[in-house]
Amino acid sequence: MNQRALRRAAGLHSRAREAVYGYDFARARAQLEQALAVLADAPAPDHVDLIPMRVRVLVTAAYADTEIGRVDLGLGRLDIADRLVDDIADPGQRTELAGLSLEQRGFLLIRVGRSEEGLQILEQAAEVLERSLADGIGEASVLAILYLNRSLAHIMNGQPDAATAELNRCVELSERYDLDPTISYKAKHNLGYVAYMSGDMPTALRRYEDNARLCRRSALSLLPVVLLDQARAMLAAGLAEEAARTLDEALPLFRKQRGGQDAAEAEIARAAAALLDGDTELARRRARIAERSFAKRGNARWAAIAALTGIRARTKTALRTGRVRQTLVEEAIKLAESLRALMLEDEMALALLLAIRLELRRGDVGAAEVLLDMVPRASSMTPIDHKMLLRLCRAEIAVARGRTRSALAEASAGLGELGRVRDRMGGMELVCGTALHGQELGELAVRLVLDRPRPDPRQLFGWLERTRAQVYRYEPLPAIDDPIVAEKAAELRTLRRAVQTFRLDGRPSSRLEKQTAALEREVLRLGWSSSTWGRPRPVARLDEVTDTLGDRALVSLATSRGALVAVVVTRSRVRMVRLDSSATADEQAARLHADLDALAPDTLPAPVIEVVKGSAARSAGELDAQIVRPLLSLVGDRELIIVPTGALYAVPWGSLPSLRARPLVVAPSATAWLAASTTAAATGRAVLARGPMLTGDVVEQDKLRSVYPRATMLEGEGATVAEVLNALDGAELAHFAAHGEHEPTNALFSRLELADGPLFAYEVARLRQPPRQVVLAACELALNYVRPGDEALGYAGALLAGGVQTVVAATSRVGDAAAAGAMVEYHERLASGVAPARALAESIAQDPFRRPFICLGAG
Repeated sequence: MNQRALRRAAGLHSRAREAVYGYDFARARAQLEQALAVLADAPAPDHVDLIPMRVRVLVTAAYADTEIGRVDLGLGRLDIADRLVDDIADPGQRTELAGLSLEQRGFLLIRVGRSEEGLQILEQAAEVLERSLADGIGEASVLAILYLNRSLAHIMNGQPDAATAELNRCVELSERYDLDPTISYKAKHNLGYVAYMSGDMPTALRRYEDNARLCRRSALSLLPVVLLDQARAMLAAGLAEEAARTLDEALPLFRKQRGGQDAAEAEIARAAAALLDGDTELARRRARIAERSFAKRGNARWAAIAALTGIRARTKTALRTGRVRQTLVEEAIKLAESLRALMLEDEMALALLLAIRLELRRGDVGAAEVLLDMVPRASSMTPIDHKMLLRLCRAEIAVARGRTRSALAEASAGLGELGRVRDRMGGMELVCGTALHGQELGELAVRLVLDRPRPDPRQLFGWLERTRAQVYRYEPLPAIDDPIVAEKAAELRTLRRAVQTFRLDGRPSSRLEKQTAALEREVLRLGWSSSTWGRPRPVARLDEVTDTLGDRALVSLATSRGALVAVVVTRSRVRMVRLDSSATADEQAARLHADLDALAPDTLPAPVIEVVKGSAARSAGELDAQIVRPLLSLVGDRELIIVPTGALYAVPWGSLPSLRARPLVVAPSATAWLAASTTAAATGRAVLARGPMLTGDVVEQDKLRSVYPRATMLEGEGATVAEVLNALDGAELAHFAAHGEHEPTNALFSRLELADGPLFAYEVARLRQPPRQVVLAACELALNYVRPGDEALGYAGALLAGGVQTVVAATSRVGDAAAAGAMVEYHERLASGVAPARALAESIAQDPFRRPFICLGAG
């Protein structure tokens, strides 16, 4: 009769283990309790034959208990299991089960934050289990899981090499014994976490994306853990919005699985995402939820980390408002002491840094200096945002003591360190995202230069170049063929076209739109880890810029403390001019943009045109008066290179009265302009591509054919994405007459509509030999989504970053007839030998408000 009970208990235990692997702890606990009841109700419940199974059930139940917050219950079950092991007659089985219980105890201690104690126990368990397996006793899966768990302790202790060795052992053992594949999935996932801790974000994100794809296909229960660590890597790369979306997908899955520890960790990560995005109240709420959950579980380490996130949010609010309470300083210092006792060195340092900034804002520089002496040196494993905060605190103390040179040295060292991190990044979004971590340090440096009685414009120029538009500093690497990316891009194109068809037919498309958004994110993430974005170029030196300018002038605009400032560079001198409120300029730029959008339709009645043009003229005049006229005595009648800032990226500069018919180009930085201007020009064919759904005169096809009689013409069904990309590679000039759409929240998915679907910006950005010049004739794809650090991303920006030297595009909507007229005139001048900037200026001067094109890049 005992054999029947044993079989029933074994079956329940097996199913419970499957539920545990799937993070379904509620179901696992129910089955384990049932198994224990079956064993207790056996005819001879104390018989020696039942003891091994009772031990196995107790060990598994201990894990399930701990994962839902019943830590004491879990450890108590292991105490019972240890006592039962002594009654097992067979020595081999006794050894195996003793090792199993030890392994589980060590892991549970790690999960509740007692990693040192847990690691010692795991080392004892490993000796027992390795010896047993060598003697042919026990299950290889137990030892593989031990290696997996021991890697977690090494990860928590900041020992990446030791963690990697354990994970490789786990994978090797899993494959040798053909174990449950979820064990190998977890090990490979943790290899991504080791890469994340080491600062290798492309590798970490690649491993996470690969694992997420595997989990969605064959191990859905593991997906939320993968998403959590993926989001953490995104946060390290400054991608707050992407991290928030990823965590919002993961959290409901964790709650469904009742995975208390991981769910609470996800709440902390969600708080961090909110903090990066500037939502301090949401960050505080999420941190409180996590702290209560960890306290309930008895996990002092993670409860302290959650409390730190809350204090970080409160500190950000206090610094923004200027209302700093002494109690908040005391809380931060007290928490630092707790974190030190818990051996959380990086977190302890962060708490002290927050206290330092609060003390400085209260005016107690001495207290801040005392706290700074307590901050440990940053290690190779210290997160980059913590390192930047340390640099910022040192710089702010130096400012408070009147040591401006020392403060600038800290800023210089910090931005250099951040640059080295950026150089390892894959994908344009990651390169941009990392700028977030150095934003305050860069702003401090610019402010220090401007606050001097006689600001040095040369020094200001240098700092502006170091702190802005870094994505354009990279020389693009040759494209790497990735069949997975190509497959996903084709699928995305098909979905996009299906959404468009559904909308035209009046059918609901919400389901397809959700699928499209998910696939966009997947393609974008694959791009992050395909390779580094490019080979870093040095930031442009002022003498390099002046040597290349010739008779032109460069105007670099920037904002500091709500005021606009311009640095004007000519071959012979450098000057700085203050230009009043940046908010005023931004408001006028937004009004002008709205007016030009309203003017775009070809069929507007003449009275409406006149009214809207009058409004546009007023906004253009206000911008001209604030920004351009104060500079005219310095720039004279020179051709201009304008480096905008913020909302001014959307200004069609040729519409401002003082700049009409003046040749000018817009560049994201002087470094980007210099790189584009000094790159060898491509020589080759012209490509003329026409997309669908255009009015008949938008391209003025016959006239453009006569201008470029040998051009490659792509139109109708022949203007497919593949054909267009193939033609673009190595071309000298590419002219697109195609409708497109600027995607403000995901600039690399701004798109041009071709015969078989959209041509995305990210696809053009990786051409092997991009065209020298690209003209975007029928859409507003000069628009950008401006990220921290004045990183302006959009379709035109992606082309420039990908190696195109000059892009002509509109900053606002433009009518088909207006675009056709402007572009024919432009190409006729261009073909006659006129430079792009001059050809465009002359072409748009006749009707600048309905021809809002700008020349970007080299010109």
